[in-house]
Amino acid sequence: MKKIAVLTSGGDSPGMNAAVMEVARFSALAGMPLVGIKRGYNGLIGKDKPRDSYTHMNMDTVLDIADLPGTYLRTARCEEFYLPEYQKKAVEFLRGLDVAGLVVIGGDGSFQGAQKLGELGMPCVGIPGTIDNDLEYSETSLGFDTAVNVCMEAVRAIRATSRSHDRPAVVEVMGRNCGDIAMSTAMSTGSEAVVVPEVKNWKVEDVARRLSGLLARGNTRATVIIAEGAFKTMKPFDLYGYLKPHTQVFEGEKMTAYRLANVLEYMTGAQVRSTVIGYTQRGHEPTAQDASFAFEAGNMAVELLRRGQGNQVIGLRHGRMFHMPIEKALKIKPRFKRHIYQLINTL
Repeated sequence: MKKIAVLTSGGDSPGMNAAVMEVARFSALAGMPLVGIKRGYNGLIGKDKPRDSYTHMNMDTVLDIADLPGTYLRTARCEEFYLPEYQKKAVEFLRGLDVAGLVVIGGDGSFQGAQKLGELGMPCVGIPGTIDNDLEYSETSLGFDTAVNVCMEAVRAIRATSRSHDRPAVVEVMGRNCGDIAMSTAMSTGSEAVVVPEVKNWKVEDVARRLSGLLARGNTRATVIIAEGAFKTMKPFDLYGYLKPHTQVFEGEKMTAYRLANVLEYMTGAQVRSTVIGYTQRGHEPTAQDASFAFEAGNMAVELLRRGQGNQVIGLRHGRMFHMPIEKALKIKPRFKRHIYQLINTL
């Protein structure tokens, strides 16, 4: 009887628990015992809590976790796993548990780890779990739809109060290297400007010019959606030098949503407010779309390992689930939807 394992790795995303539950359900149906690895790859190398690194799972342990936020198995980032000696240690650990295959739920870095385990003879299947939606091989990933819905609801509320007070707003959403959450939020709320990390050397002055034009047309509740990673790709701006004559500012301060709102306020003459939506994007119950994705992906992952077919990742293309080799998936570079970006910032 083949035993398999499952872990969640990297940043948590809504739907991870649903995916873990479905892996448990379908492995039980296939008569395959399941081991849950705790805290991602840290659990495979005995880091942090070596005596609490795994748990034997069955339907009783996971029956009620599908709609819970976060991840039942916990998660973590593991820098040590880039080193070959820790990769070998992980394979030895899994073989010591008589595990013949591993389901990895996570993003790009998690899949890189799964690829290394596969090269060492441990079959792995990856389920994309990242709110950033930065895995180009798949149309979506677990948690993205939920994150966008959380942001959409928040921005709708912010725009309502902005309209009441005639105050534009800057809203920061997640997205370290990918602006999909920001652009989808802007599209779904009618927000008038978006700033994303894919656009290198963007200028604060251009955002102010866009906002000034909207104000001149009578749009006093315009919303600027900015992805968190965009602050690292902006053209250098003398924040201290610009704000010092207007308000208290500390030398060496970095640009933030709050400070961007300050700058836009003095550049446009409007009262600009800021909001950071933050971790609510990760810690929310999964939407129907994410939960359904988890159901199908969990089924496919168990079936692939049952057939002895590892080193695969699961994704969605043209509305249908599919799988492909991890190596090929990781080589597909993200494509920036520049036409969408330009439309949002033009209308």
